[in-house]
Formats: sequence, C-alpha cells, structure tokens
Amino acid sequence: MTVADAGHGPAPQPQPQPQPQPQRQDKRRSELTHFLKACRARVTPEDVGLPPGLRRRTPGLRREEVAQLAGVGVTWYTWLEQGRPINASEQVLSAVAGSLRLDPTERDHLFRLAGVRAVRPASPAHPHLDASTQVILDALAPLPAAVCNSRYDVLLHNSSYESLFGANPPAAPHGVFNSLWCTVTAPPCCNPFLNRDEELPRMVGVLRVAYGRHVGEPVWEGYIRELTLASAEFRELWARQEVAPARSARKVFRHPEVGELRFTAAYLTIPAAPEHYMVVYTPEGPQDRERTERMATLPARPVKCCHT
Repeated sequence: MTVADAGHGPAPQPQPQPQPQPQRQDKRRSELTHFLKACRARVTPEDVGLPPGLRRRTPGLRREEVAQLAGVGVTWYTWLEQGRPINASEQVLSAVAGSLRLDPTERDHLFRLAGVRAVRPASPAHPHLDASTQVILDALAPLPAAVCNSRYDVLLHNSSYESLFGANPPAAPHGVFNSLWCTVTAPPCCNPFLNRDEELPRMVGVLRVAYGRHVGEPVWEGYIRELTLASAEFRELWARQEVAPARSARKVFRHPEVGELRFTAAYLTIPAAPEHYMVVYTPEGPQDRERTERMATLPARPVKCCHT
C-alpha cells in the first residue's frame, strides 16, 4: 500500500499478524500507543501549517490531522495508534513520522515498535568479555572507564571510575552495579553526579530506545518496574515517552577530596558484545586533568549518605 493509496478510497482492512509471543506483542503495541499519543500531543497545528481551529480538549494534533498530513485514512491511523495488528509499510510509517516531526532516533523507535524492522534477538546481560578488556580499562587510568550494557549495568570498570561513584556503590535490585540506578536513587546531598538535571533526561531517552528492542522481556520489564518504584523522578521522565540518540555527553562529578570534575564521556562500541559499550571520561581542561590524576592516587571512599 502506498501513501497515495492510503489517503483515498475505503480504509484498508486490518491484516492479522503472526503472534509467536502474544504477551510481548501486546506489550509492544501498548508501548506504540503511548508513544504515538505523546508525539501527537507535542505538535501544534501551527507547527505543521494547519489553522488552530476551535477549542481543543487535549493539546497537540488530532488523529484526523495526523492522518491528513500523512496521506492515510483516519481509520487506518486510529488502528495504528490503538496498536491493532495491521500491516504498515516503511513508506507509510515514514509519512506518519514526518507528520509528527520525529527526528531520526524517534523515527527508528516508531519503526521498531510497529514491527516493521526486525527486532534484534536479546543479547545476554553479561556476555563473555575477553580478559584483555579489563587490561585496556586499567591502562586508560587515570581516565575513568567502564564497560556497560544498554541498561546501564556496569560490568567492568577501572579504579578511577570506581573513585567517581565510591567503593561498593548500592547495587540495583537485580544485584548489579548500575549507574542509572545510582543516579536516580542517591540523595541530592550525596549524589556525585552534579549535572544530572541536564543529563538524566538524555540517559532515560537513550534507555527508552534500548527498551524498544526488548519490550516484553521479563528482565527488562522488571528493571523498568523497579526504577519507576524507586524514583518518582525517573517515573516522570519515563512517562514522557522521549527518546534520544546515544552520543558523547558532558558529565560533571563532585569528589569529596579533589572537588568538581568535568568530563566528556565518549562511548565506544564492542563488536563482540552487541548492545554493550565502553565509556571513557576525558577531562575537559587542565584543572580537571590535574584533579583526575590526583583522584586516581586516592583510595575509593565508601558510599554513604551524610545524614546517616
């Protein structure tokens, strides 16, 4: 079906899809519904050259306006947003993405949730990492460096990375040191991550993209559930349905002995371990480098709240 076909004549009939994993399919369709509604709500008629019209009960575009802009039938778009098992071509989904002004990351997320592109099989949470990986991390010191997965589990790290978060930081409920868990659960008075208000929405957006590849998987669903229960801030960010690309980022930490540390975090892929990456923190300026080198000579402090 082409975009032109979708906009004229009777609405296309829904075509049932094979459902080898019904529960996961249902969860994916529910996620698609919430994502499309959130995207539609943030686009105003003025954004896309439409008249504002009469008073609206909800913000953003109406379903019929998205359908009009995409050149598809209103019934077809409604079924898409409701998560019904219909056929959706790449061409038509691209038109919907354009109507909703989605960026490339959001567009890929939409395609994944709609099942148009093949979803990669789940990768193991803790793949076999060659012993040389730890050697590389240690050789990068005093630069903080670690190997993480797409859930922010920290699988390997060097001593400088440990110094930033403290010795024996609290593990997430699934028993693993997790940098996102530490970020959202550590109290503000003792949270080592200073620019978290700037970076946390991006981190959650990157997590949302990764989650799109694993909707319905018990490990992922349990992880998201625990985060939403543990942190109202995470719960609010997660509800926004925002997605973000993985990219270099600015990280600002505070260390109790050397002071503020500003880094650029670079993310390097690991071909042997899909959905895993090495993150390396590079000091921004001479003072940051000097403080990083001094931090590397100090033992990692134990993690505890100053109010306990």
